Amino acid sequence: MSPFFTSRWVTPPGQVTQLGEDGDAGLPAGFRAAGVPARIKPSGAPDVALIACDSLAVSSHAMFTRSGTQSAPVLVCRERCELHRIAAVVVNSGNANAATGGPGYDDALRMQELAATATGVHPSRVAVASTGVIGVPLPMERVTSGIAAAGRVLAADGDRTFSDAIRTTDAFEKRARVQVTLPSGTVTVTAQAKGAGMISPGFATLLCFVQTDAAMSAQTCELLLSVCVKRSFDRISVDGQLSTSDTVILQASGASGVTVAPESEDELRLGEAIDAVMRQLALLVVADGEGARRTGRVVVHGGEERIVARVARSVANSPLVKAALYGGDPNWGRIVQAVGAAMPHVAPLALDVSIEGVQVCSAGAFVPHDEPALAAAVAGDEVQYEIGLPGEGAEAEVYFSDLGHEYVTINAEYTT
Repeated sequence: MSPFFTSRWVTPPGQVTQLGEDGDAGLPAGFRAAGVPARIKPSGAPDVALIACDSLAVSSHAMFTRSGTQSAPVLVCRERCELHRIAAVVVNSGNANAATGGPGYDDALRMQELAATATGVHPSRVAVASTGVIGVPLPMERVTSGIAAAGRVLAADGDRTFSDAIRTTDAFEKRARVQVTLPSGTVTVTAQAKGAGMISPGFATLLCFVQTDAAMSAQTCELLLSVCVKRSFDRISVDGQLSTSDTVILQASGASGVTVAPESEDELRLGEAIDAVMRQLALLVVADGEGARRTGRVVVHGGEERIVARVARSVANSPLVKAALYGGDPNWGRIVQAVGAAMPHVAPLALDVSIEGVQVCSAGAFVPHDEPALAAAVAGDEVQYEIGLPGEGAEAEVYFSDLGHEYVTINAEYTT
């Protein structure tokens, strides 16, 4: 069995057990899913996905992009969806249905209605998501047939086909299945995510759907999702670009019979499990950054939360830092430059910089170090940068991908 938790930066808590052998699928009790090809993508790959919760007691919460050019599905979800009672989710890939005006909004509403018919729930309890090319009308005839086809093959083990159907430029699937042992009983958590480019959540093109058979209130769903998003998808960057379509949804069917009460040990333990799953999924999105070789983690310490967060983002989004990461080049001058760009009115700045535990800069000045050893250390799949600013008490971290030739190739030819 291939391990899901592959990053050294995510340690699964003791109550979490990975489920399934390679290729296995299976959703928590109360859920069914499917993914089918509808010829939205020229490749003929699966591109319409549906997930449904059969429990009348389902509770949920959803979070969306803060972009000023939100897609039609995001607007429909915000304006027409009971976000705390989402029973079904319909997704298409290959087309973002963004910058499509009134007709695009109507198409998203139509998707909501079609999915409601396919799953037997009220349209207001259906969330809609689309991902792909921006500014192109949806081929609604194909979407319509795809939703109907997906509805006919919904299955308890359909999470793998669902996961395949939500991908765009993703090189590999991002799917999790874990069992969580709580004081009150055992529950299952599954999740499916997609994203490889246009990633810099403010809240990349990012979609993530999380399911559990635990029973919990909508308020608990909101608490757990908001905290876990802040520690996972809010901390990643591939290219510093904010998507029109970011959507993350947590659904709880309650079918396990295990109730997670507010402010209980069960809530804490389940939150830790969902946090670990979402952090690893976020790191998989970064690792899949279009053409990426390596993943970086920048941790910034200092006296002001606002400042350390801005510096961490500046380093993670710097094309110079990202290109150095791609090449395995421990060029810490690029880091100093990115820090200075985030703090243009502070000079001279007494900052400390370490790479993979090797200090290269102290109080703004070079520190002698073993350069061949450092070069070897940054040749791995994961590279950590630590930056110290004046003051104490605040910390920010961002995970980011490198920037290489393949990213330019993919995005130069995205619609052609």
